[in-house]
Amino acid sequence: MPGRGAWAGWPHPGIGPDVGGYPGAMIMSVELLPESTLSDVIGLMVRLVEFAGALVIFLGAAWAFIQFAKAGLKGRGRVAGFNRIRLSLGRFLVLGLEFQLAGDVLRTAVAPSFTEIGQLAAIAAIRTALNYFLGREIAQERAELARGEAPEGRRPAEGMPT
Repeated sequence: MPGRGAWAGWPHPGIGPDVGGYPGAMIMSVELLPESTLSDVIGLMVRLVEFAGALVIFLGAAWAFIQFAKAGLKGRGRVAGFNRIRLSLGRFLVLGLEFQLAGDVLRTAVAPSFTEIGQLAAIAAIRTALNYFLGREIAQERAELARGEAPEGRRPAEGMPT
């Protein structure tokens, strides 16, 4: 094959310097995954990531409930102890919401309609706002616990153990 230099006799059609009408261009024709297969794979990934988020939230809620019950049964119902439980639960919620948001982002990977994009944007905005305010509350309560104070509005009621 004259004019192909090092490509002379190259055994693979579709790979070389003169492919696709671009003389001298190095273009490889590769068949990508069909959209239906890509959609199925991404759908599976979305379900796995969202399951991970739901599992983190469930485990955090179960852990917080167990800690709350143990503290109540042992008579250690101090406000600071409950606030530590709330902070831990908040951390689980934030992490779980991050997984849920990751699932939303993955869902946009396969050419969604404008309606789906709008719905996902709304869901992502709500989850991001929840995450922001949870993070802010966690930081505020962490600072108050470090100062040794009960957070405002969460002072023990009359007759409650402190």
